[in-house]
Amino acid sequence: MTAGRRSVGRIPGPPGSLCGMADQSTQSIVIAAPPAAIMAVIADFANYPIWTGSVKSAEVLEEAPDGRAIRVAFTLDAGVVRDQYELSYTWTDDTEVEWTLVKGQMMRAQHGSYVLSAVDPGTTEVTYTLSVDLIIPMLGMLKRKAERVVMDTALKELKKRVESLVV
Repeated sequence: MTAGRRSVGRIPGPPGSLCGMADQSTQSIVIAAPPAAIMAVIADFANYPIWTGSVKSAEVLEEAPDGRAIRVAFTLDAGVVRDQYELSYTWTDDTEVEWTLVKGQMMRAQHGSYVLSAVDPGTTEVTYTLSVDLIIPMLGMLKRKAERVVMDTALKELKKRVESLVV
């Protein structure tokens, strides 16, 4: 079930950016699993090509002492959009993960996060926030629609993967 919470806001763009502002979108979904089980799936980058439709490879380039990824290189193939990019991650226990773009071919900037909030024992609300600044120009309306589709798909794929692993 996707929660009714969807929003689009504006956040400051990178210094010197011609756009000056980047769109930020937020969506939530409720997953029948505890936060630790969900975060374990989010942190398991090696298996992203198995359960995501568009990530063709994910290689951990650097790990923290606790074993969680700090930098990950991705190859994305979402039909008309193909990209290779690298993200830097910051983890807060099993409650939040944030990432930012280190480098990419089609993106100037990316900032995102998953925030996990226990609703009931064994049930968690996952809130996904994403801001992307593409190198190629795109009308704001089309960009927001693309972001909504990407986020909706990502949340549904995450829910399906997590709930398939929870016994």
